Amino acid sequence: MRWLTGILLGLLLLLQYPLWLGKGSWLTVWDTQHQVAQQLQINVKLTKRNAAMDAEVRDLKQGFGAIEERARTELGMVRKNEVFFQVLDAPPPAPVMPSAIPVAEPTVSHGMPR
Repeated sequence: MRWLTGILLGLLLLLQYPLWLGKGSWLTVWDTQHQVAQQLQINVKLTKRNAAMDAEVRDLKQGFGAIEERARTELGMVRKNEVFFQVLDAPPPAPVMPSAIPVAEPTVSHGMPR
């Protein structure tokens, strides 16, 4: 009877091997799902980037507003008879030192000891 239990236990282990360690095991499936989730996140970011680039290309093809904006910001160009003003950020003011406030010295009482 003991050998029958050993044989059945061995068969059970052989049947469990593909489930846990084989080609289509639980670990492989979990790892593949994890990779798919990561790739979906990357795809969402790339889709947003592609949409922004597509909108910019359409704007550059159709109108001159985007071209003019790029010429102004990136190349520093101005139109004829246009005055250019450049506003610089002012440096922060120097810290003001508080005026010397006289501090009263503590009074010492000269009492008689008891």
